[in-house]
Amino acid sequence: MINNQILASKLLETGAVRIQPDNPFTWASGMRSPIYCDNRVLLSYPEIRTSLIDLMVKVIKDFEFFDTIAGVATAGIPAGAILADRLKLPFAYVRSKPKDHGRQNLIEGSIKENAKVLVVEDLISTGMSSLQAVEAIRQIPAEVTGVIAIFQYGLPKAKKAFDEAKCPYLTLTDYQTIIAVAADQKMIEPHHLTLLSQWANDPQAWSEHYTQTHQ
Repeated sequence: MINNQILASKLLETGAVRIQPDNPFTWASGMRSPIYCDNRVLLSYPEIRTSLIDLMVKVIKDFEFFDTIAGVATAGIPAGAILADRLKLPFAYVRSKPKDHGRQNLIEGSIKENAKVLVVEDLISTGMSSLQAVEAIRQIPAEVTGVIAIFQYGLPKAKKAFDEAKCPYLTLTDYQTIIAVAADQKMIEPHHLTLLSQWANDPQAWSEHYTQTHQ
């Protein structure tokens, strides 16, 4: 059975997670980061894809009862749909904003009133996209049992946001596990560990410092 360390290794092996402390990525927000995650890469590997859902099925047993699965568009849709198929449960997905044509749906598919919904996300950074989906589901009204994601950066901002929203969340693996596995496999240099730890403690300050020193 795949576990969080094995999954972390697979994320690195497939390039779903890349670590570049000396040549940081630029996120959509403009923030510089030594790590970038794109879990959609895993969809191209059938065995990993199956093992990922196996692990997800195991982890979600820690949540209270749910009867519906909802994916967060777009990257949370594939894992959510596969999980719903495995569990033989209804599936829907939540857009980041309503369509600008047709019925102008925000939620695609059917989530019944008072349903108990498990939200599936690909990764959690600040938690904003996940919690936007949670709020949309609560407006139905339906109950959100929690959010399950493949990976999280472990940022304090995300924990605070989920706590304030009173929404439990779990992830299959995380930043600290990824860094430990990468170090063990000699994918990063020992001196990179300090930089990576500094980023995890305060991503915004790390990004601003990098930008100022590399202009």
